[in-house]
Amino acid sequence: MPDTLNIKIASDVVCPWCAIGYAHLKQAMQELDGEVQAEISWLPFELNPDIVPEGEHLSEHLAKKYGSTEADSAANRQRITEIGDQAGFAFKFSPDMRIFGTFDAHRLLRWALDTAGTEKQTALKQALFAAYFQRNENPGDVSVLRQAVEVVGLNGDEAAAVLSSDRYEQDVREEEEQLRRMGVSSVPTFIINDQYAITGGQPASVFVNALREIAQQKA
Repeated sequence: MPDTLNIKIASDVVCPWCAIGYAHLKQAMQELDGEVQAEISWLPFELNPDIVPEGEHLSEHLAKKYGSTEADSAANRQRITEIGDQAGFAFKFSPDMRIFGTFDAHRLLRWALDTAGTEKQTALKQALFAAYFQRNENPGDVSVLRQAVEVVGLNGDEAAAVLSSDRYEQDVREEEEQLRRMGVSSVPTFIINDQYAITGGQPASVFVNALREIAQQKA
């Protein structure tokens, strides 16, 4: 039997490189089929924990945060779209796209992991990527979150009950704090067997080489 690696991905659902990085990881796992297996789960990382509930216009947000011009933002979106197409994830950026807070999305991802396991958590993560990057929906909106939950076959009423309570708030904050203590300051960060880290939306070949080497060391 191939070795099974534990891969935890620190990520935010409004991070385009997180969607790209996971798409490249999937490509790598297909290439490593029969050689390496992985159990994948997701850790919370909020890119904008203090953003206002209504969000901010994406270009204005990037200008304020990074000093990006409108031309810079447009060029970056085009580059991300092209890389996404190659990786198998179709970005559909809108001129009026906004950036939103994601704390409740992370709470539901933790709920999905606890109640349904890693595969359903990953399915929910992908549904949230699609909601934001392909339909320009607000991943902090209760109706958007419920729809994503139901699309992947989880219980919408249970999800709504979580959102209307404070469940998983402390869990998410503790996991975010643990990542800070570990020195994780950007996403995506892929933490393998709690020992190794790969950062950024690396090409599939990087994952293939790294995961093969780690599996061989484990063996």
